[in-house]
Amino acid sequence: MSAADVDVEEVSAANTSYYEAMERGDFEEVAGLWLAPTDLGVDEEYHDPADTGVVSCVHPGWPVLTGRGEVLRSYALIMANTDYIQFFLTDVHVSVTGNTAIVSCTENILSGGPAPEEGEELGPLVGQLVVATNVFRRTPEGWKLWSHHASPVLATSEEDDEEDDEGGADGAGGGDQGVGPDDGTLA
Repeated sequence: MSAADVDVEEVSAANTSYYEAMERGDFEEVAGLWLAPTDLGVDEEYHDPADTGVVSCVHPGWPVLTGRGEVLRSYALIMANTDYIQFFLTDVHVSVTGNTAIVSCTENILSGGPAPEEGEELGPLVGQLVVATNVFRRTPEGWKLWSHHASPVLATSEEDDEEDDEGGADGAGGGDQGVGPDDGTLA
C-alpha cells in the first residue's frame, strides 16, 4: 500500500472517529480529536490567533466559531442538549496533500432531544441533511481536526418536485429558480 493510500485511510479513520464520538456524546474524545496549539509545538499559554493551526467551526445555522475554546464550548452545548444523534455519512471524499487533508461528505443526521414528558425515553426524532467539509492536519499524534464547516441542504417540497417534473409552475419549462443575480430576489 502506498503512503498516499495510508494517509487516506488514516484520515478516513480520524473522520469516522469524530462522528462516532459525537454519537456517543463523548466530549473528551471529541476534544482530543481537535487540533491543539501543543500539537504544533506552539506555547498553549500564549497562542496568537494569527498562528497557524487556529481551529474554526461552523455548525448549521451558527456563526463562525474560532479558537479551541469557542469550538469546544459549542460541542459541550450540543451534547448537553441532544439526547440522541446518529450520523449516516454518504458522498464521502478524502483528499490529502502534504500535511493537510480535506474530507467532504453528506451528513444524514437523525437526532432527538429530551423527552417532552416524564417516562418517555426520547423526544421526537428529527432528520436533517447537511453537507460538511472537515479539514485535518497531520500531527505527531496523528490527524487532528482543524476545521469543520457544515451547512444544511435545503429540501424541496413534493409540490416543488411536481412543478419541476411538469417544467415549472406555468408548465412552460425552463426558468431558473434561486436568487436573481442583480437584485437578490428569487428568480
